[in-house]
Amino acid sequence: MVWGLTPHEIHSLVGCSSEIGFPRVTVCPLWLSLFVFKIRRMKFHTEYLTLHTKTKRAYVHLTPQVESALKKSGIKDGMILVSAMHITAGVYVNDNEGGLIKDIDQWLETLAPFRQNYQHHQTGEDNGDAHLKSLIIHHEVIVPVTNGKLDFGPWQQIFYAEFDGQRDKRVIIKVMGE
Repeated sequence: MVWGLTPHEIHSLVGCSSEIGFPRVTVCPLWLSLFVFKIRRMKFHTEYLTLHTKTKRAYVHLTPQVESALKKSGIKDGMILVSAMHITAGVYVNDNEGGLIKDIDQWLETLAPFRQNYQHHQTGEDNGDAHLKSLIIHHEVIVPVTNGKLDFGPWQQIFYAEFDGQRDKRVIIKVMGE
């Protein structure tokens, strides 16, 4: 389905001009109203979280806040985007187990250790490793929503990963669906 339309509905809306071969939209009030109706069913809900970690590196379990945003949205079927709004943080999905979180932190420190000689530090900053760790984790995740619930696999949870903390950072939660 495209825009909530079946292939038959799309075929009825779009034709092809035999003269030049470009798609054209057929003007049909009935189909146009159906198209507009299906588009209007899509809803969006946005929330922002502000996080301020006590340490430079931290991992924050966000699943409860994401579930709360989903409940407020009233959306039953769709998806949720959770994105760190800063270039030295990330969002990921994994198990909420303390040993694993420590392993992830040690692994990231091995891959992108703090050191003085990053080229980025010539700008006056000292967080080159935080930028690299963010690239490894990535800044966002998309989670499916089914029957009004996060459609996770076993043990999956959403986490915010902070690599240059001790100041305010924002996370956006965008719920989209019907």
